[in-house]
Amino acid sequence: MENQLQQKLPNAVATLILGILSILGSCCYGIPGLILAIIALIISANSNKLLKANPEGYSDAGNHKAGRICAFIGLGISALYFVFFIVYVVILGAAMSDIYNF
Repeated sequence: MENQLQQKLPNAVATLILGILSILGSCCYGIPGLILAIIALIISANSNKLLKANPEGYSDAGNHKAGRICAFIGLGISALYFVFFIVYVVILGAAMSDIYNF
């Protein structure tokens, strides 16, 4: 009876898919992972407000929470990888300028 009264949370599945893809996208220099994680968090913001207002009223709140967790993980990994890539390029540029005496 309770399941009949519960609604589907808007964008819960989209948040989950984008969160998972943000973790996978972190392998590509961090940029796709950053973009997908930010989109997932923006999309889930309204759903998060609805879920906080009525936690028992939605049937797929687990997908929403899992998607947000994946998005935060993907955001962290992607940000670290992106910073690592920038530092690597700066160090490589400095080393190359020493070699070629620019």
